[in-house]
Amino acid sequence: MTNFIQVTPFLHVADLRKALDFFTDILGFSVPFRMPGYAYVHRETVGFRLLEAEGDEVPAGHRRFAHYIDVRDVDALYAELKPKLDTLPPADVHGPADKPYGQRELLVLAPDGELIAFGMAIPQAEVANP
Repeated sequence: MTNFIQVTPFLHVADLRKALDFFTDILGFSVPFRMPGYAYVHRETVGFRLLEAEGDEVPAGHRRFAHYIDVRDVDALYAELKPKLDTLPPADVHGPADKPYGQRELLVLAPDGELIAFGMAIPQAEVANP
C-alpha cells in the first residue's frame, strides 16, 4: 500500500464563514472537520485546509504553510526519513506531533524557507472536538 494520499493546500482566508459558504454552497464540498478559525473541506479526492488569518497573521509560529501532503501513516514516513532529517538543523523539523485540529503532523522546513507539512487524521475518538 502506498503512503501518500494527496496534497491539501492551506488557504488563508479573512472570513472563515464566507469561505465555507463558498466551498460548500457553490462548489459542493463537505466539511469533515471544523473548529474556531480552521476548517477542512473535502470533495472526492480534493481537500483544502482553510485557516482564518488577518493581515500578517501566520500559522506555525512565523511562516505560512505552503504545502500540506496527506499521508496514511506519518510515523512510518518519519521513520523512513529520520536518518536524512537528522542531517538538518533541529529547528527545521517538528514532529510528528498531534495537533488540536485533529491531525498528526511532521513539519519540515525546505531550504527556500517554505514549510512542508505531512499529516494524517487522528481517529475521531482521540480528538476532543469543540
